[in-house]
Amino acid sequence: MAALWPLWGLSPGGSFWQRFAFWADALDPLLLLAPADEIRRSRLLLQNSGKTLSEPIQDDQMRKAFLLSLSSVHPDTDKIIPVLFRPPAFLPICLPLVIVSSLHLQAKATFFSQFVFHSYTTGFALINGNSTTKAEEYSVQEKQIFYSLGAISYAACIGAFPLVFMNRYTMKSPLMELIVRKLLPAPLLGLMSAFTVAVVRSPEFEHGIEVVDRNGKVVGVSQKAGEKAVRETALSRGVLFGTTFFLPNVLTYFVQRAKLAKTPRNLAVVRMLFTTLVLGGMLPASLSMFPQRGEIKRADLETEILSSTEEPVLFYNRGI
Repeated sequence: MAALWPLWGLSPGGSFWQRFAFWADALDPLLLLAPADEIRRSRLLLQNSGKTLSEPIQDDQMRKAFLLSLSSVHPDTDKIIPVLFRPPAFLPICLPLVIVSSLHLQAKATFFSQFVFHSYTTGFALINGNSTTKAEEYSVQEKQIFYSLGAISYAACIGAFPLVFMNRYTMKSPLMELIVRKLLPAPLLGLMSAFTVAVVRSPEFEHGIEVVDRNGKVVGVSQKAGEKAVRETALSRGVLFGTTFFLPNVLTYFVQRAKLAKTPRNLAVVRMLFTTLVLGGMLPASLSMFPQRGEIKRADLETEILSSTEEPVLFYNRGI
């Protein structure tokens, strides 16, 4: 990872709105069409540029190269990410899964749709997380797969449980319908999305992740940095999907009250349109909540790292 860290001076930093604008460009689905050779040339251009962590992007060619690199290459391993799990693929794949999961389906259909949804988002979190260095690679990967399957199944069960409960006890009053079908799905999906991220990336705070100084030199492996990276990513994922489920329902309710959509079919189209707009805006917003190049104070790190450097602030890869 040390060879990659000097490139992070080009990464989205600064204010929230600066990071938002950067991620809005990096999520362009057309970046998925770039061949592997072009991606490698972009990496080579960046590595030969001599940029440091403190230097901003000024050259348009360099910006395009970094956008392609950021959207296609894992910063921790320097490997090209599989196409389906690159950031620009997240919106096109998640959008239909979110729309299906938000439909008023029966319990079994809801379980299946949420199982597929959480399978993809968990795989995305796993592939775009940090690698760990204090344990056997095979045992960590085996544990992550086991944890992932358990987290996906649990999250899908929690998503379908309110419907099962309502049907089991024949509690189909208007108030219960409002609670189960309108109010509960958003917080449940947000919580379960954060939960799956925390579970699948738990080896990062169990075994630690690498932290580096401003020059890209690896200072040590920190469990506290791993915990901070996972916590920030889980929070951003929960906000992303909680908002994406909640806000379209609120907007659709006002459209229905204003009688702007007079048929159920038109109302469903309006809801899908709102879901698309909200997810499209919330995705770069959630990725911008925290800098991709995370910072942690030296004083907050483990004792063995404190003795390895005098740098007041160290850096780590937050993951996506």
